[in-house]
Amino acid sequence: MTRKGRADRRLDLIAAAHRAIVRHGTEGVHLNHVAEEAGLTSGAVLYHYPRLSELLVDAHHAGMERFYEQRLKRIGGMRDPAEKLVVTIRSGLPHGPDDPDVRLLNELGGAAARNRMYALLLTTLYDRQVSLYQSILDTGAALGTFTLTGDALVIARNLVALEDAYGYRITARHPVIGPEEAVELILAYARIATGNPLKANNPLKTSH
Repeated sequence: MTRKGRADRRLDLIAAAHRAIVRHGTEGVHLNHVAEEAGLTSGAVLYHYPRLSELLVDAHHAGMERFYEQRLKRIGGMRDPAEKLVVTIRSGLPHGPDDPDVRLLNELGGAAARNRMYALLLTTLYDRQVSLYQSILDTGAALGTFTLTGDALVIARNLVALEDAYGYRITARHPVIGPEEAVELILAYARIATGNPLKANNPLKTSH
């Protein structure tokens, strides 16, 4: 097998582990579950990942890319801090109650108290998300686009906390809180915190 072939197979296994975790839970998933999702034998999975725990960590890490790396890329070409803030808020929420990436994060959160590696992954993601928001807020304040009502770090932490809270409500199928409602609820706080009207005119995309 070529090196590229092995790399592709590992990516396939990460995707399979992602699906297995969503289906069986972080602490309920076993090697045979991943093998079934991948259409391989357990031995074939172990050839590429001798330790299942390493594969599960890689699957969780890959699922997190959407909530930092991909958001950073999405706003990379934008100049208006207000537009950046709206897009960042939108892109941090589930597409719907069955969003697999958010369900993966929920599973990780449930296991974090009993697994230091999972706790570290979540803490790192949280800190990076906060830094993303803080950078947008600081830039907006420096340009005069925002008139912040408090410390940028505090506002950034609150924005991430609101993302997490409303994201959970969406995946828990709250009858009156869907993605668009959650966007408006978070923007209501962001408008007060930044002194900017922050128009929500960029519909949340449902494709990855």
